[in-house]
Amino acid sequence: MRYKLMIELVPDGCWYSNLRTILSRKQWDFLKADAKRRANGKCMICGKKTDKLDAHEKWSYDRENRMQKLEDILAVCKDCHSVIHMERTQLMGDAERAEDHFMKVNNCSYVEMRKAMGIANEEHQKNNQVSEWLLDLSYLKRFAKD
Repeated sequence: MRYKLMIELVPDGCWYSNLRTILSRKQWDFLKADAKRRANGKCMICGKKTDKLDAHEKWSYDRENRMQKLEDILAVCKDCHSVIHMERTQLMGDAERAEDHFMKVNNCSYVEMRKAMGIANEEHQKNNQVSEWLLDLSYLKRFAKD
């Protein structure tokens, strides 16, 4: 089942490989501001109204072509961001709160949440079989000036 709020486990080889490390601070701030402008003061996932939105890089992974593709940059609340990065959240000791938020946003049971987590873990294991990912940043072309 596809939920509104998903757990996204980044392949181990892609940790610390993100736009903030590739782009200049000015470029990253521009992209972050664009996401927040599009969000209009609300989390783009759960709809919570807040002035404290994080910028989340939405990636897809094509194992066959070894391609990590940037799909979007979303403005999300801290609660949704903690669910998206559940692995980090678990390490920080705040998994229960994130699990509760997942169930609330997705209107699902504990069993359904655990199943979604299992599926995310299976995908993570498969993605970790790719030793090196190519990067597709074509999403950023929309910001290029002609």
